Amino acid sequence: MSQRLTVNGRPREVEASEDTPLLTVLRDELGLVGSRFGCGQGLCGACLVLLDGVAVPSCQTPLSQAAASAGVVTVEGLSEGGTPHPVQTALLEGQAAQCGFCISGIVVRAAALLATNPSPTGDEVAEALERNLCRCGVQRRIIDAVVAAGSAP
Repeated sequence: MSQRLTVNGRPREVEASEDTPLLTVLRDELGLVGSRFGCGQGLCGACLVLLDGVAVPSCQTPLSQAAASAGVVTVEGLSEGGTPHPVQTALLEGQAAQCGFCISGIVVRAAALLATNPSPTGDEVAEALERNLCRCGVQRRIIDAVVAAGSAP
């Protein structure tokens, strides 16, 4: 069945069932592999994308929901004209990413936070990222980088 949706500002059409997980479509049909398959239950945050500006687990979001939305933004779509999103830049500058598995979901959730709260405190960032699982032990650097991204001009 043909489904139409907007991904990273571009209209796309895919052949998939409406109950296919959005993550499967993004990775397997559209080649957008930044979102990761982690737990498959929407709990770890590795697969987060923005759906109408809200961070959602793409492993649990059916294609039909994405098709009915105004648009999906993946971690790849956060940069504008080749310029990284401020969160991406701050994470790189703060050497806040280790293995890279969880970081795309963290970037997406942090971008959603900064869209609603442009200058969050460390506690607000920690609370927003609480459900994103990171096993590398760099949570403090991640929080500091997101705060710095919010403080950036």
